[in-house]
Amino acid sequence: MFGGPSPGAILPRSDDFVKAARVVWVNDPLRETIPIFPLQNVVLFPRILTPLHLFEERYRQMAADALSGGRRIAMVTVVPESVEGMAGDPEIYPVGCAGVITESQKLDDGRYNIVLLGTHRVRILDEPERTPDRLYRVAEVERLEDPYDPGQAQHVASLRTRIIELVGDIVGAGDPDRGAEMTPEMFQEIDDAALVNSLSNAFPFAPAEKQGLLEANTIPERFERLEGVLSFLHAERDGLKGPNSRSVH
Repeated sequence: MFGGPSPGAILPRSDDFVKAARVVWVNDPLRETIPIFPLQNVVLFPRILTPLHLFEERYRQMAADALSGGRRIAMVTVVPESVEGMAGDPEIYPVGCAGVITESQKLDDGRYNIVLLGTHRVRILDEPERTPDRLYRVAEVERLEDPYDPGQAQHVASLRTRIIELVGDIVGAGDPDRGAEMTPEMFQEIDDAALVNSLSNAFPFAPAEKQGLLEANTIPERFERLEGVLSFLHAERDGLKGPNSRSVH
């Protein structure tokens, strides 16, 4: 379920969380036709900054077209069964995340380094037929909101406390000093949506698990799913450490 670098190595520092919390993109269209960038191991979340390196010819063209227009791209994740078809047009999940290019660098050989800021979740409605001069895919998408019923605030507060405790314990297993930093005070300036999206992004969960977090229809539901994934990870790590390991209560 869990691979790659330890979460303590990639979890953003507190100033990164504050930066994510203060990023709010407005005036997004409810429906648009937008370039889509399918990847097998990256899931973009709203209000999260993601660096990307574009080297394939089709995605160089996509970047150039986006930068000369609205700077918008939607990230979508390839379903696991279609990963072997990455060179073509693999099957993708129907829910992705639209973003705007905030930084870009064109290299001498034509490759691009960009930073994409997630703005909102989208559902793919249709993929127009590719024209002869366009190498990349585009899709008609509709905006998906992330509603948050005020009546769920107390429930989310409980989940938030539990998640922060789990994060501290999991990160502390590999980096005790870093784990000790994971306190409610560290996150007190972070609103609920920014926190759950930042943590969903920061931990190297399997792409299908991150996709499940992205597809949560509300902020409270995303908190519930994140708490479940972290609880499973914590129990899994406790099992590996043995009966004398510390547990979260």
